[in-house]
Amino acid sequence: MGPADSLMLEAKQAILDEQHRKFQALQKEGRWPEAMQQFHVTLSCASDVLTESIQLLERVLDARNGRGPSLTDSSDTHDS
Repeated sequence: MGPADSLMLEAKQAILDEQHRKFQALQKEGRWPEAMQQFHVTLSCASDVLTESIQLLERVLDARNGRGPSLTDSSDTHDS
């Protein structure tokens, strides 16, 4: 996992957090039609975060299985 991967995941998480805050504010104000629209946006952002996380995990596993240990775990040994 490189710095670009971490940065992308952190950015998507920040967007999700902000969308969730907006949903909660609308819900608290009793603005239900807008809250439900915001809920759909929040779910979409959550889906993006989960998809990005899964893709990142798959890349880490592929790198580990194909080229030995990943950069995040140098304690494993690999066959040459």
